Amino acid sequence: MRLLSLLLLVPALAFAAPERVPLWPSGAPHAKGQTDNDQPRLEVYRPDKSKANGTAVVICPGGGYGGLAADHEGIQPARFFNSLGVTAYVLFYRLGPHGYHHPVQLGDAQRALRLVRSRAAQDGTDPARLGIMGFSAGGHLAATAGTHFDAGNPQAEDAVDRLSSRPDWMVLCYPVASFDPAITHSGSVKNLLAGKANDPDLIRLLSNELHVTPQTPPAFLFHTTEDSGVPVENSLRFYEALKKNRVPCELHAYQNGPHGVGLMAGDPVLGTWPGHLAAWLRDNAFLAAKVERGAIAGTVKVNSRPASWATLCFTPEDPSQPIATARVRNGKFSLAAADGPVQGKVKITATLSTQDVPDSQSATGFLTTTEKVRGGGEPLGAEIKPGANALDLDLTWKE
Repeated sequence: MRLLSLLLLVPALAFAAPERVPLWPSGAPHAKGQTDNDQPRLEVYRPDKSKANGTAVVICPGGGYGGLAADHEGIQPARFFNSLGVTAYVLFYRLGPHGYHHPVQLGDAQRALRLVRSRAAQDGTDPARLGIMGFSAGGHLAATAGTHFDAGNPQAEDAVDRLSSRPDWMVLCYPVASFDPAITHSGSVKNLLAGKANDPDLIRLLSNELHVTPQTPPAFLFHTTEDSGVPVENSLRFYEALKKNRVPCELHAYQNGPHGVGLMAGDPVLGTWPGHLAAWLRDNAFLAAKVERGAIAGTVKVNSRPASWATLCFTPEDPSQPIATARVRNGKFSLAAADGPVQGKVKITATLSTQDVPDSQSATGFLTTTEKVRGGGEPLGAEIKPGANALDLDLTWKE
């Protein structure tokens, strides 16, 4: 038992204690007291300086607006973001059982976003790459912040309130995205609205799928079909609204998994979702301070014949920079600058069809190579420069 206790202490000793930052240093508006329950705050988790990339995120733990699952839906995701070089701020917002109801929670989230932007210089973050993440009811709060934002009040006495409350991106994990009684989590509605839980105007106002516009930030959603606490329809409706408004978005709906799983690192299937999130952040250039691309066009031959079908993946040396993919048809491909590979050195991976390599023993029908000669030879790569780039690949396939 003593050994177990020592082992459990190791993770706590591996990290510095987070900085506690009150949202309102002089006292929160509408506060009923001075306790932690009355004074919302941020806890700051910083990445190693060698990894820090300037991206920041405010994390809203779930708990049905009646509590805060601050460990597996707050601290653990913060540490995950730190591994990506992202500075994370866990938000301890006010709750229904302590006498706080809408719009207090939204005000706390909006203030958190403004405050993080105001601290950008001292924290080494980019105010234009600030995201918000939320789990369950925290996902509702994050979605509300992402659909009910403003540019700030330029006349405000408090400089923080002059800044925008719009997040630049959102991550919604099994969120209570809607207050529609047919799909919502009734406990969250009651805790947030109290005696106004049946007010149709408030129900509509806080059904966030109804307030998505083309200005809504890009979003990543994660849910499970098995979730009986917050039905997957919450994410499906929000995703459909994003897609309808042409907001960049991605949805991962897993078959299995109960509500409230957090990162779920121990599950070899469900635990893949954080990796998808990391890839989405990279693909959307949220992990990079600057992304400069180049247009590219060219040809692909396999054993001296034009490839009938293939894809080319351009992976930059910098892991924070987005990856670009080109489709090859009848030996030709092209990407405009907006979608092209980032400038600098890139590794190229070519995926070919077995119809272009008839003697292949592949069971999948696809063959992948990162070299001009399968099994050895010069690596596939390129130096992408500003403007137009030309690339002609002549691949030799050898089993």
